[in-house]
Amino acid sequence: MHTPPSSPLYSHDFYGDQAPGSARSADVVLPLVFELLQPASLVDIGCGIGTWARAAMDLGVQRVVGVDGDYVKSAGLRIPADSFVAADLATAIPVLGERFDMAISLEVAEHLPAGRSDAFVGELCGLADTVVFSAAIPGQLGTDHINLQLQSAWASRFRAHGYVAFDLVRPRIWHDERVEAFYRQNMMVYVNEQRQELLARAQEQVASLPVTFDVVHPELLAFWLRRANRPVSTAQGARLTMQAARHALTRRLHR
Repeated sequence: MHTPPSSPLYSHDFYGDQAPGSARSADVVLPLVFELLQPASLVDIGCGIGTWARAAMDLGVQRVVGVDGDYVKSAGLRIPADSFVAADLATAIPVLGERFDMAISLEVAEHLPAGRSDAFVGELCGLADTVVFSAAIPGQLGTDHINLQLQSAWASRFRAHGYVAFDLVRPRIWHDERVEAFYRQNMMVYVNEQRQELLARAQEQVASLPVTFDVVHPELLAFWLRRANRPVSTAQGARLTMQAARHALTRRLHR
């Protein structure tokens, strides 16, 4: 899981808890993605402390840029400081002045206001002809999940920009426990239809793997059910009430 646009909840401890699973997932997934395209440059939108960007560097990507909130810098970046760009993604992806071979944005869009959805996809398409994207689906638990949509809804937005969805990764990692279940559930690869050579390569790779958009991974479903049936303490109840109030205020402010 990458980072949302607000800061107080996302401390060094938060990143310390999620970084090992994120890094382990990146080590498995990126080599599979790079079978489509071995990028010389990559941008990670909502990079957190840069676990995926770091993995890309270790795989030989020469130019890596990570974009996330300014608060990330104090949480222990895993990429060079000059490879990190601070931004409020709830407002816009900043103009980076270059186009990359590949863009990734993983488990980020659910933290952005729903009204940002169309523009966010357009901004990602403006960065690269290949976009690796995942976002939480309705019912998916997590911190500050305020914009939950099915994979098909995001695919429609990418299609409006001329990007075709390919299920290149999920069938190959669905049962791989090294990869966090939300990546296994949500990750799609989008290719600019103007890049005919990339399109043909992607079509060849998925020839025996039909696209299935709206699925729930059984591991996540089991986790949600356990959480739903767990008694809520007084402290947890107060925290959930505060979160609900904050989300309601955020929605009003962004109307």
